[in-house]
Amino acid sequence: MTYLEKLSQIRLLMKEKGVDGYIIPSSDPHISEYLPDHYKCIAWTSGFTGSAGTLVITQSFAGLWTDSRYFVQANEQLNGSGFELVKLKVQHAPEYVTWLGETLPKGATVAFDGNLASLAVANAVKTILDPLGINVNGHVDLLDPVWKNRPTLPKEKAYTLPVTTTGQATKDKIAAVRAVLKQKRATAHLISSLDDLAWLLNIRGTDVKCNPVTLGFVFISQEKAILFIDSDKVSQEVVSELLSHGVEIQEYAKVQAYLKGLSKSDIILLDPKRTCFATYDSVPQDVTILEEMNPSTMLKAIKNEVEINHQRNAMINDGVALTKFFKWIEENVASGILTEMNIADHLRELRAAQPGFKDISFDTISGYKDHGALPHYKAEPHSNYDLKPEGLLLVDSGGQYETGTTDITRVISLGKLTQEEKEDYTVVLKGTIEGSMAIYPKGTRGYQIDAITRRPIWATLRNYGHGTGHGVGFFLNVHEGPQVFNPTATDIPVEVGMITSIEPGLYREGKHGIRIENLVLSKELSSNQFGDFMDFETLTICYIATDLVDKSLLESTHIDWLNNYNQWVYDSLESKLTKEEATWLKEKTKAI
Repeated sequence: MTYLEKLSQIRLLMKEKGVDGYIIPSSDPHISEYLPDHYKCIAWTSGFTGSAGTLVITQSFAGLWTDSRYFVQANEQLNGSGFELVKLKVQHAPEYVTWLGETLPKGATVAFDGNLASLAVANAVKTILDPLGINVNGHVDLLDPVWKNRPTLPKEKAYTLPVTTTGQATKDKIAAVRAVLKQKRATAHLISSLDDLAWLLNIRGTDVKCNPVTLGFVFISQEKAILFIDSDKVSQEVVSELLSHGVEIQEYAKVQAYLKGLSKSDIILLDPKRTCFATYDSVPQDVTILEEMNPSTMLKAIKNEVEINHQRNAMINDGVALTKFFKWIEENVASGILTEMNIADHLRELRAAQPGFKDISFDTISGYKDHGALPHYKAEPHSNYDLKPEGLLLVDSGGQYETGTTDITRVISLGKLTQEEKEDYTVVLKGTIEGSMAIYPKGTRGYQIDAITRRPIWATLRNYGHGTGHGVGFFLNVHEGPQVFNPTATDIPVEVGMITSIEPGLYREGKHGIRIENLVLSKELSSNQFGDFMDFETLTICYIATDLVDKSLLESTHIDWLNNYNQWVYDSLESKLTKEEATWLKEKTKAI
């Protein structure tokens, strides 16, 4: 079927079921960012493959609401689909609900599949539309009847990690969650989010591309811990190991039926942002629901010393692969054989040659020239640029290793640098450095780090439309909460042991893009009569190109930081490289 035919069939079903507006979120029953093929509903319906967006369908209009990261991509992919791009003014805001309220008459019905919408989304829909007299039905699946040959749910085996890797045993993690539940007087807790499940049970899988997770739910009370998972996916060894930590196995599909059996004396903690509406709605009405963040989310974000030391090791392996990669590009760009797609493939091969490599942590963004101005660009056969010895190349990439997760962005010049490119690069570099050098009191929020990082960029009347940083998991999801560094991050403090990206950028549509990203570890600095202070340890180990730097725009503190950083990169990697590679890197890391 074409996208227009799919849209036509969905509208026919809407008529049959009395639905006037239909919402399709980019999600699954676990409220995941990256989805198994079975749940890639937006891509199947409209052709849009970005990881954030919402489709809304009425009889007269079909639109994709998404943010500035995807505007160019959406315009290209939606062409001829019957869907139009609607540009979000505020990232992640449910602006489509307001539009539905303004568009549909009183008495109309808006519907969505509650397995794809978080409780937070469902509440936003109801809060805005109920007072307008618009009916809301969260139990309507209009895609499954239309989606022929829909991919089945993944069946790959799950596996467990040893405590020598995780630094904390499963039974101890469960005890920590139970302690929080007791403090909050909750008698039960359901975890739907796959990264929380993976952390809690020290279990990993390959159900979602780039994310080492397995599909499942975890129920915890003071007496019980149950993993709801397809039993074919767990070996007898894994079952026995989980049982030794007090975790029993039940079938994946039985979780909602289990929740229906809760008693009215129960108080269950559910995370409204990480629990789908259908799961929430399966809890009996006389059971008290405590809507709070999963306790495991904060516990997971604060890395222990074993995880931190493993992460440092992963950064060395990643740095070796990246050094080989950028040397290879420099030596081959004049040959005319390099493209955005084949350099991404080669980078994966170089990472795969490193110890403990399991997968890439997201699809590599290799954006040459104007493609670098698309923050979430992915090269496809129809867009695949040939690289030439001119212009800027932006590469945002990462690896999943058994000893950690990496995420790094670098920009290099392939030749014929312009002054505008040098100025843009230097201004962004100043932001990366100032964010990395930040000293801040305990209790600082992400929006404050965001502002510190943006300050030198704002000072030149430049800005960027995405957040400055996101949390990163330990051999887990490359985007991990609860902390983020963005203008609206006011609720979660930056805690000791968190790993977060610092990645300011600058994008000139039709010309070039700049982003320089490192991962940093939050750590204690000092205490005095004015309070407790913290700073960052930079973890990422890869040279920052200096031939793009306009030194006149930097202060001495920036120059010192850059020179010290590049020297540290060389010292960290030199023994892992061939003599030729080390000589090349020594030249790249020369002080300016």
